[in-house]
Amino acid sequence: MTVVIPIERPAVSVATPMDRVGVLLVNLGTPDTADARGVRVYLREFLSDRRVIEDQGLIWKLVLNGIILTTRPQRKAKDYLKIWNTELNESPLKTITRAQSDKLALAIADHSHVTVDWAMRYGNPSMKSRIEALKAQGCDRILIVPLYPQYSAATSATVCDEAFKVLGSMRAQPTLRVTPPYFDEPDYINALAVSIETHIASLSFVPELIVASFHGMPQKYIDKGDPYQTQCIATTEALRRRLGPNAPRLMLTFQSRFGFDQWLKPYTDKTIERLAKDGLKRLVVVMPGFSADC
Repeated sequence: MTVVIPIERPAVSVATPMDRVGVLLVNLGTPDTADARGVRVYLREFLSDRRVIEDQGLIWKLVLNGIILTTRPQRKAKDYLKIWNTELNESPLKTITRAQSDKLALAIADHSHVTVDWAMRYGNPSMKSRIEALKAQGCDRILIVPLYPQYSAATSATVCDEAFKVLGSMRAQPTLRVTPPYFDEPDYINALAVSIETHIASLSFVPELIVASFHGMPQKYIDKGDPYQTQCIATTEALRRRLGPNAPRLMLTFQSRFGFDQWLKPYTDKTIERLAKDGLKRLVVVMPGFSADC
């Protein structure tokens, strides 16, 4: 007699079909609200990142919690109110980054297997929430696009850190790829040049000088090997060639220094003050390192 022994089959989970590509545009971040509390929450997350402030020792914690987070939020909230998108109740950085994501999705709409989304490194929508959302939509491959033309550990690298931190909590991980910096890509340089030429043509004066002002960083970060300054110079040189010999003179500067350390020079504010004292009256300032106005 044949004895049939039943075999208990393991339960099979029903997973979302995975055969899609996700593209995630990532910008720096912005407060959720234009008040002191919203700015404080944002600044705490931003300035607690070791990629941004490398020395997170006791002195910095005292400065951050005892001075910066008690004095700057109220003042900065007033600045945000001046530019706040009241219709959508959000900062321009969110509005513009969303629009960029929507336009990219439209541009590649014929690739039906690709989903485009956007996130902020600090604040909302968080990278964690959007990576999880892309995975839930069936994306088993995700392309992370840091929206920084020039690479820096304080910007592009921390995006990578956060992306892999999110993956660290997943059992079934999507495959990740990260786009390289695009500081000298011809399309980027041409877009800068067209924007500059268009806006200069609309002015009621002919500028004597164009100042290309990039976000600054401590000089010691460059001394440790960060390629940011080199890439800013490369962008400026490529832009100068693209604008041609008939364009106004182009000068490179760095803005937004913070604290007491020496930052990349020349400083934008000091340079403009000096130019004014030297008699220069017609000036245009452009910021090639910002992919969206914040």
